[in-house]
Amino acid sequence: MKVVLIGYMASGKSAVGKLLAKETSLDFIDLDAYIEAKEKKSIPSIFKEKGEIYFRLREAEYLSELLNSKNSFVLSVGGGTPCYGKNMEMINSLTQSIFLKASINTLCKRLKNEKASRPLVAKISDEKLPEFIGKHLFERLPFYLQSQNSIQTDDFTIAEIVSKIKKTLV
Repeated sequence: MKVVLIGYMASGKSAVGKLLAKETSLDFIDLDAYIEAKEKKSIPSIFKEKGEIYFRLREAEYLSELLNSKNSFVLSVGGGTPCYGKNMEMINSLTQSIFLKASINTLCKRLKNEKASRPLVAKISDEKLPEFIGKHLFERLPFYLQSQNSIQTDDFTIAEIVSKIKKTLV
């Protein structure tokens, strides 16, 4: 079984993925951490030194490597991963995909405390964050909505979200 969690930055993919993996006895993989290990650099360093295009090409390569492996796992992908190339098509053809939906307000609350580790929002003021997230979500939503399942995460605990996901797994 391969499960891929999709959603915007700070939607809870990593936190939910870790608990889901534990409860289903699967390995948990964070695609960003996998990329960092392979590239021997942090995601912010890759963006700064080589740019987003380089990053997106490597991201697709490593995603394909994982999805085509024989291993079972829960995989958390970056917020932009589904939006590039044929990533979403590949995810849906090889895994069970789940979109973790969170409201703009929820995402803003979470991202305000994590901006330093998020290259795409690091330089955006707290006042402009809702507008940026709204615009970004509008652009990314058509890709996220291609997921086979969708779970609303606002006002739910990680355990409650995992419980909802487990009910959708085949």
